[in-house]
Amino acid sequence: MAQQIAHISLVVRDYDEAIQYYVNVLGFELLEDTTLSSTKRWVRVAPKGAATALLLAKADGAVQEQYIGNQTGGRVFLFLYTDDFERDFNLYTDKGVVFVRPPQKESYGTVAVFKDLYGNLWDLIQPT
Repeated sequence: MAQQIAHISLVVRDYDEAIQYYVNVLGFELLEDTTLSSTKRWVRVAPKGAATALLLAKADGAVQEQYIGNQTGGRVFLFLYTDDFERDFNLYTDKGVVFVRPPQKESYGTVAVFKDLYGNLWDLIQPT
């Protein structure tokens, strides 16, 4: 059986603020927003055409809330590939995205590190 990762769960503070950020700031598509209960929704967003989606999971209680923005202990968590680094870097900068490491050329491509609205670290990468 062939396998692939379908979704990556990202703990968020609020569904609607997360949707607004990932769709309107990063330019992702809202793939699904289904109400499961009075407190839970199944919300998936992804870059246009991507095979893997982020499942935006609202924190449920104090234990989960402490991990919002720090799911990986301060390491880069997600890696967003682009076919035009300069376009996306400039677009994100214009929309207020905070880059914590400036663009640099590496053997694998051009990369810069940014924080999302919760503080999770992302690599924006244009592979070589």
